[in-house]
Amino acid sequence: MVKTTVSIIKADVGSLAGHTVVPQPLIDVANRKLAEAKETGLINSFYVFNAGDDLELLMTHFKGESNEEIHRLAWDTFVAAAEKAKKLKLYGAGQDLLSDAFSGNVRGMGPGVAEMEFEERRSDPMIVFAADKTEPAAFNYLLYKIFADPFNTAGLVIDPRMADGFEFEVLDAIGHKSVTLKTPEESYSLLALIGTTERYMISKIRRAEDGEIAAVSSTTKLSLIAGKYVGKDDPVCLVRGQSGFPAMGEITAPFLHTYLVAGWMRGSHWGPFMPVGLKDSRCTVFDGPPRIVALGIQVADGKLASDDQGRPLIVDIFADPGFDLARREALELAAALRRMGEFEPARLGPGAMEYTTLPQVLKKLEPRFKKV
Repeated sequence: MVKTTVSIIKADVGSLAGHTVVPQPLIDVANRKLAEAKETGLINSFYVFNAGDDLELLMTHFKGESNEEIHRLAWDTFVAAAEKAKKLKLYGAGQDLLSDAFSGNVRGMGPGVAEMEFEERRSDPMIVFAADKTEPAAFNYLLYKIFADPFNTAGLVIDPRMADGFEFEVLDAIGHKSVTLKTPEESYSLLALIGTTERYMISKIRRAEDGEIAAVSSTTKLSLIAGKYVGKDDPVCLVRGQSGFPAMGEITAPFLHTYLVAGWMRGSHWGPFMPVGLKDSRCTVFDGPPRIVALGIQVADGKLASDDQGRPLIVDIFADPGFDLARREALELAAALRRMGEFEPARLGPGAMEYTTLPQVLKKLEPRFKKV
């Protein structure tokens, strides 16, 4: 049986009015490029959207993960959108494109990538998460709650296919190595790692019973690639639901409340993660607060389930007023943190600030220090 691949690839290629939102002309460019690729049979279906100032390309195909043709399509689409952004003199045009030429895979070149290949079930619902003004480890808390916390996910107690737990692949972004830990047996060890969000991030989750892929998250850290601050990583994540995986309502339940993530203004501050619908996917207050959108999709015969006109059927999950409490909490936390100004803990610690522009400021002061 041919396996289906779902790919979400994103990049900041230019934004309207600072780091606020992707304007419609750039989305139009992406839609044209992906429509051409669909006509040639390279991809089966697609959906273009934005998370704040990031252009998001959601595609289905039969090419497998890390396929050169698919990644080239994404790269060429981002380059074309960046060229349009430059003509419009948009802010940060081509910001996430850290290379002048495609080298076979966009990983390590700036764009964020989350892909999974699987044999389709009788019904394959999935949630696509896309975030702005934060880093990949922002998903650590979310994914732990979904796949390891029975207070959030009743299926860990009730569903016999989930009772054996899940295997978490954790990336050490600084040590360039990874480890796999199984829950519930190694839950404490897992927390010991992923609680250090500056260094460790969840990259993949598999069902322990049979190794079936359950979730994937992008792990691109732009500062480590570029060696300096060039913008936040703005991660993406794919999560499969139902029938041996967490129910769709369990996947979204962690956002009944907000939680704090690193990023926000100049990538240098803690901020509350605010779930929003697509219409509110723009970052304004102090370039934020950090936003996350969630799209519910169905994968059917290698494609996004669509209407009779071929338009993908998308559920804009966080547009629901059921997440109003989290939004209110986020704004209250944002206001409290901003009262702190540039004092920790509102500002990130020195380790996280190493790749921002702060060291340039501090370097000027070095000659004035005297031994005591």
